[in-house]
Amino acid sequence: MTRSKRALPGGAPEAPPPRALLLAEARGLLEPLRLVLKAPSLAAGPKGAGQPVMVLPGFGTSDRATWPIRRYLQFLGYDVRGWGLGRNHGNVGKLLPRVLEQTEAWAEEAGEPLRLVGWSLGGYIGREAARERPDLVRQVVTLGSPVVGGPKYTASAPAYRKSGFDVDEIEAIVADREKTPLEVPVVAIYSRQDGVVAWEACIDRINPLTHHVEVRARHFSMGFNPESLRILADSLAPTTDHD
Repeated sequence: MTRSKRALPGGAPEAPPPRALLLAEARGLLEPLRLVLKAPSLAAGPKGAGQPVMVLPGFGTSDRATWPIRRYLQFLGYDVRGWGLGRNHGNVGKLLPRVLEQTEAWAEEAGEPLRLVGWSLGGYIGREAARERPDLVRQVVTLGSPVVGGPKYTASAPAYRKSGFDVDEIEAIVADREKTPLEVPVVAIYSRQDGVVAWEACIDRINPLTHHVEVRARHFSMGFNPESLRILADSLAPTTDHD
């Protein structure tokens, strides 16, 4: 595990991950076996005390994909929910207001701000929810989330173009939103083995409250990769200091 606060790795992303990395994503199918082998150490992770955590899925997926994350955090003692919005269709402009509605309602119910955990695009949406309403979000943890360029530096770029989106325009919108700094701490988990999101696009060079953690994981298995789950548990621990 490599932690980086100020000496950030890499440079600006230039393209989506190479096709060889995307094809290698199939190796992530072995992660369930590793998860079983690492179960005892994961069970010993720092415990929560009923703090509310919302988990947001990645592009093209739904709450079904985040079940391992939610089940693990429930085991540790957090009050965990999915986002309850069905499939993540990728239109952030339409999804963000709905996530904010969900977040506001649950924060009012819980009597405290939420912790948002997002996989891939779900992590980006979580960050933007925190940017819009820092009063509703205590912390954000992202897993393989593109925070630079939107879909432009991801394997999803062709799907966006086919649907009529201008990825260059989205990149400009993403950059413009950064003019409003994040006021909420973020833990950004990323991997150089990611075959879906260029790992350089996961590096936030603007917001000083972002703490980066590198893991060895494939994008499609990051939500049930033992190392990622343990870092997630450590990140959410009430006593964790990311400053």
